[in-house]
Amino acid sequence: MLERYGHGGDWVTAEERYGRPETGWLDFSANMNPAGPPEAVGAIFRDHWREIARYPDPAVRGLRAKLAREYGIPPDAILVGNGAAELIDLAVRGIGPASALLAQPSFKEYEDALKKAGVAVRTTRLAKERDYLLTDAELDSAISVPGAPGVDRPDCVFLGHPNNPTGRLVPRETIDRLRRNASLLLLDEAFMDFVPEEKDVSLIREAAESERLIVFRSMTKFYAIPGIRLGFMVAHPKRIAELRALQPPWSVNFLAQRIGEAVLDEREYAARTRAWLREERPWLTGRLRSLGIEACPSDVNYLLGELPAASGWTARTLQDHLAGRGILIRDASLFQGLSERHFRIAVRLRGENERLLQELEQALSRGAPAHV
Repeated sequence: MLERYGHGGDWVTAEERYGRPETGWLDFSANMNPAGPPEAVGAIFRDHWREIARYPDPAVRGLRAKLAREYGIPPDAILVGNGAAELIDLAVRGIGPASALLAQPSFKEYEDALKKAGVAVRTTRLAKERDYLLTDAELDSAISVPGAPGVDRPDCVFLGHPNNPTGRLVPRETIDRLRRNASLLLLDEAFMDFVPEEKDVSLIREAAESERLIVFRSMTKFYAIPGIRLGFMVAHPKRIAELRALQPPWSVNFLAQRIGEAVLDEREYAARTRAWLREERPWLTGRLRSLGIEACPSDVNYLLGELPAASGWTARTLQDHLAGRGILIRDASLFQGLSERHFRIAVRLRGENERLLQELEQALSRGAPAHV
């Protein structure tokens, strides 16, 4: 399978499995900005490559200071890492919870990090019939609010905000309820930059002041730099200091630090990206639905789809078929709680989306191959 290592965007595995060169893919399996990296990234490589001959700043002071100004929080409330996944793992190890609650389907790194640390994982289901959103009754049952009957309250709750693979933001009333009743809330805001109302719905400022809230952010998705690996965590300065003591030295390389500082100045790039997505996502959603595919409402740059049962296709067989046509999609049946007919695609540029739609239409009109 393409997701041999648990994620999309694995071109090396795709080449091994399907025999096409790494550079020959139209990749809908990874949720990156299709505009590619901003020009500032190229300038960093051109102008600063000789500086890799020295050690990077172990405290990442330049980037932390710039992030602090960007979000109006103290630098001491920020910990920069080698991607958000590293920071999720670090937080779990540093906090040391005995139990945790996950809302499934969700990003697999939450469960992986928890299980590696020996944490007992409890799950609650995000149901399709409720557009993959939690209800108050489900929350109360899952976290056992004070004074209510039920199981013991978990030590922490992990949520994607927006969630992956559903693309849904967590409603503010749900977050407020969790903040009142959960011992510790960890919010993964890896895709928050794609949300036009980011400043209104992000919990970064609250996390900087709270000992019961942690927010994770990625800089690789929005700025299309996954090969660089760069993310940051926001929490109360006391907790950040404790977690920084557990982080390996020089976790963030010199070029990643410089690139992180540079992309924060790319205001036009950010505005163009959000304007493109505002138009392209509803268009692609509508076209998928016109093919009989159930497309979940999304707040970000990817869509969760469910193939019609009558088509005979599964996500895995469709993935293999499209790979033969040079297109990669994500088999979402690997996410807990989803069916064999669920797949996930990134929203890409119009011509690329049209190519995918053409291939989907042809596949669905023919039906799944008899030997599949």
